[in-house]
Amino acid sequence: MTNHRFSQVSVFSVPFDRGAARRGAAQGPEALFRAGLARKLQALGVQYIAERLAPPPHAKGTARDARLKNLHEVLAVNEALAARIHAAAEAGHFPLVLGGDHSIAIGTLAGLTRHYHQLGVIWMDAHSDLNTPDTTPSGNIHGMSLAVGLGKGDARLTGISGYGSFISPEHVVLIGARSLDQGERELIRREGITCYTMQDIDRLGMFRVMEESIRIASSGTDGVHLSFDIDSVDPSIAPGTGTPVPGGLSYREAHLALETLHEAGILVSAEFVESNPLLDSGQRTSRLLVGLISSLLGERIL
Repeated sequence: MTNHRFSQVSVFSVPFDRGAARRGAAQGPEALFRAGLARKLQALGVQYIAERLAPPPHAKGTARDARLKNLHEVLAVNEALAARIHAAAEAGHFPLVLGGDHSIAIGTLAGLTRHYHQLGVIWMDAHSDLNTPDTTPSGNIHGMSLAVGLGKGDARLTGISGYGSFISPEHVVLIGARSLDQGERELIRREGITCYTMQDIDRLGMFRVMEESIRIASSGTDGVHLSFDIDSVDPSIAPGTGTPVPGGLSYREAHLALETLHEAGILVSAEFVESNPLLDSGQRTSRLLVGLISSLLGERIL
């Protein structure tokens, strides 16, 4: 049975991978549709509008900063995405963003916080993406997207929020972390961000972690956004990603997380990122993501 919260979905395909070191995630959205996403949405009774954001042209003749690689391309795509996300939220639609690398979350969060002024965020990722130009070991902006959403980092990136607000650290929950840089660890502790590492999931179990995460992210907020990086899942079952880290979520842990979020009824938007078909084995990762999106939207075993 269709859940009314997902009866009108705006699906945004964002074929962009300049925020990462490896190319290929730009092909992720198209691969999801080839793996049957449209058929799944229709089977679930989800009415959706699909829109593809044109990738920005490669910037030429601009100054390069090793701490902010491909900054101008990242700015262009995220400014465009923020405007579209804001418009969808204003229209009462559920934005479903398909990436692309995780730098596109900058635009997603900027657009959402123009509409939701107390936004909660559940960030499922092997990494925290809390680096800034001062702490980044690589200069890749997909590792800075959550920090930008918190108002930290380069002013050109944080400025995409426009008249929106920034996310409060107490409304953020990280799930599945297992690869954190030192600057990110310090920021998590300093800001009091809730972080459930894979060790926490091992000890507590996925259902309890999700119950606690839902309570924290939804307390005092006017909606919760899910940002799901496929590298949160173990690479043995999701090999198609540019930043794999062993020891991630199992197939059932990932599905349980999204099933629990559906049942909680707190989400106002979601994004799925970092699927790289060039690194996939067959369509394993794309098919897994289609199944996970379906679980989020209400598909059940019985």
